[in-house]
Amino acid sequence: MRARKLGREIKMIDWKNVDTVLLDMDGTLLDLHYDNYFWLQHLPKRYAAMHNLGEDEARTKLIAMFEAARGTLNWYCVDFWSDSLNLDIAALKKEIKHLIAIRPHAERFLRSLHQSYREVLLVTNAHPKSLNLKLDETGIGGFFDEIICSHEFQYPKEDQAFWRSLQRKHSFDPTRTLFIDDSEAVLSSAKQYGVRYLLTLMQPDSQLAPRELGEHPGFHHFDEIMPISLLRGE
Repeated sequence: MRARKLGREIKMIDWKNVDTVLLDMDGTLLDLHYDNYFWLQHLPKRYAAMHNLGEDEARTKLIAMFEAARGTLNWYCVDFWSDSLNLDIAALKKEIKHLIAIRPHAERFLRSLHQSYREVLLVTNAHPKSLNLKLDETGIGGFFDEIICSHEFQYPKEDQAFWRSLQRKHSFDPTRTLFIDDSEAVLSSAKQYGVRYLLTLMQPDSQLAPRELGEHPGFHHFDEIMPISLLRGE
């Protein structure tokens, strides 16, 4: 099966060689617009009001702080940012929970995987407080054999230590595993560990333009990678 052209034609997954499916949440199963809006719009407004700053000035200051933590577990940690900014991040996230949205065809894709013989794991860097909010809003938790939060291992998915910890907990065969994530850095880490099938999303945030195709094959919507055989549970 081949997806429609995304700058170049890409050969899609041979599902008969996949026993384990690892799925990211934010920007993969869920629209990244909620997260981008929160960190770049909603939070700067609250931070600006607290410190008597202009919103642009507050945003610039926050972005510098975010970049300093990028690639670490703190970058994803609600408690870290609550302490650093003296704001209840979890409570602020709930204020805009109506923006949390499942990507097109993602629920159908999850249901089909759940009905097949494959082990399906949610593997996310999201902090448990964010994770639980999104699971409550979307109801997708029941589609997974297990939900893995990187905070449990104390390492983000960008770190090889995460993959070693995941392997110890789940004896999956990396050569028969599909991993879908919107982060090139995370996918590169999985590739380094030996995960064979890697895919990314071309438009993690529905309100932004599609990205250029990078190192890893990409697709727009889950119906592009869902062959008939998967729907039959083969």
